[in-house]
Amino acid sequence: MKKFLKGFIGEIELKALLVSVMFVICLFVFGYLAHEIVGENETAFDERAFHFFSAFSSPGFIRVSRIFTFFGASYFSISAYIILLIILFFSGRTTDGINITILAASSTLLMFLLKNVFHRKRPDLPLIRTLNNFSFPSGHALGSFIFCSVLIYLIWKGKLPNAWKWVFSVLLVLFSICIGISRIVLRYHYASDVIAGFCLALAWVIFSLWIERRLTSRRVKLQLDA
Repeated sequence: MKKFLKGFIGEIELKALLVSVMFVICLFVFGYLAHEIVGENETAFDERAFHFFSAFSSPGFIRVSRIFTFFGASYFSISAYIILLIILFFSGRTTDGINITILAASSTLLMFLLKNVFHRKRPDLPLIRTLNNFSFPSGHALGSFIFCSVLIYLIWKGKLPNAWKWVFSVLLVLFSICIGISRIVLRYHYASDVIAGFCLALAWVIFSLWIERRLTSRRVKLQLDA
């Protein structure tokens, strides 16, 4: 029994360490992109990314990119969140609904705040239409990753076999990445905008889950003390 407990505690500590490292890496990459590329106006990396994706910019690939970028748009994500929250509240999962609402609202506010802090203009010559708001970080990358993370969170709380949980999790992450790539292909965002959006989203998800677990453990402790 002692051996089992030691192994279990060691596994938890290892996971906590890996998540902490991931959190720090995300913040570091975001800070690097913000300072070195946006702050110093370095364009080499973003131009190479545009050049790379331009080789795939056939009419068919652009049509597919437009489909993916639709799923990252605010009008889609707001509708999807409303449907998801209605399902959660009517199924009695009020706590999950509140947590998801806070995560979605706080990440959106953070995104708009950072866009107005950095004031980065969007790339020239977009393939579809001109957008006049700011570019860094990518709201599509951040928002889609947050929403896909919410779905992954709900999937892992469900009763599916672990194999299917992993399959759906990987597919959702890839789906979010495709949305981010579509923004580069359509020249709505620089590659650095998209990477920064993903890094910020992952860091915010990790931070939010940490807060949720702290509050949950405190709530349980208070209930036991009562």
